[in-house]
Amino acid sequence: MLSTTLHTILLLGGAATSASAACTRDDLKAAASSYVEAQAAGKPSFTALDASPDVAYSENFKTVPVATGILSQALKIDFNRSIYDTTQCATYTELVSATGAHPYVIGTQMRFADGDASKVTKMESIVTDKGDWLFNATGTLYYASREAWPEIPEDKRDSREAIKAAGDAYCDLFNDKSAKVPWGTPCERLEGGMYTGRGSPTDSCNVGVPSGVKLIDRRYVIDEVMGTVDIFMTFGSIPDSHEFRVENGKLRFVHTMSVMGG
Repeated sequence: MLSTTLHTILLLGGAATSASAACTRDDLKAAASSYVEAQAAGKPSFTALDASPDVAYSENFKTVPVATGILSQALKIDFNRSIYDTTQCATYTELVSATGAHPYVIGTQMRFADGDASKVTKMESIVTDKGDWLFNATGTLYYASREAWPEIPEDKRDSREAIKAAGDAYCDLFNDKSAKVPWGTPCERLEGGMYTGRGSPTDSCNVGVPSGVKLIDRRYVIDEVMGTVDIFMTFGSIPDSHEFRVENGKLRFVHTMSVMGG
């Protein structure tokens, strides 16, 4: 009886350890890289996705079949950057296709099973093109590719909580002008193809922020190594992504995508 009980405990313990193991940064990098390669090839198939036949997949917050979504279109990828959330086992990837037949700027959050980056459980994409807010893929490519987003030295990294709070404060400001945003100087905002930066040390992101708009249903991917948080949310009534780079507790870069075409 004791032997049987011990055997059962060991089995359960091994399963629990496996299920709760945190995913690694290298595994998340591999998954994100496979996603970029799949999009370039126009094949809605890569290892982590193939392992999840029942993956929850959406584009612009609407459920669509993976096989007929944007992944089925081969795109020339002119720029891409990913961030890796080892705590939540999630990734965010920004893609710019400016020189192909149909320009797109795409943001994709992927979440993985039980701390295992070999299996996607949820995949959401913001897909913007002509007609969406300030869309200009050529401008996005120009500005995004010139920004420096290096890994932050370990002794200078902000905490997950501080990075998330900085992004939330910015988002809260749209409906609460008393929100205390940790504005950095300089700070550049890339909004569609519009850029607030002019290469000046006094460049600011605190310009053109509307009032009375609720930014709700927020989903986060946070990368302390990159000092970055991406937030998927409903901006008033439209699908939206805001990505923030935080340096020394202050906002340094903001990238936005807002879907206007439905």
